[in-house]
Amino acid sequence: MLNPRISGGLLRSVLAVISVVVAVNAQDAGAKTDNTKVNTRDRATTQRTADQAKETVPDRDIMQKIRKAIVADKSLSTYAHNVKVISEHGKVTLKGPVHTDEERSAIEAKAIEVAGSGNVTNQIAVKGDKASGKKH
Repeated sequence: MLNPRISGGLLRSVLAVISVVVAVNAQDAGAKTDNTKVNTRDRATTQRTADQAKETVPDRDIMQKIRKAIVADKSLSTYAHNVKVISEHGKVTLKGPVHTDEERSAIEAKAIEVAGSGNVTNQIAVKGDKASGKKH
């Protein structure tokens, strides 16, 4: 049997950890995560989407290299990690929301490094709701 002092202290520690987790989750729940307007825009028949990307080996390679570079950058937010990368005949289009201009520029630079200057169209939208660029 545990010493009552130890078990009481353990219980207080566990409760403290739980309260921190609950507080953090409450803050995250308050964050605006509705991308309905952006998703509606991207569903327009005139807009290219990732599933419409060409299935050529060079285009797949370009998209894969850009995606790997984006995901490898741990300074980027989850929003930035999830931007859409579409390649068609070597021309890349970037779409989706990010939190800061810095994230937008960083992703564009990674795409240019892979696809080359003049081959990247940056349609990434800056939400501006997280000036710090923290991960979510």
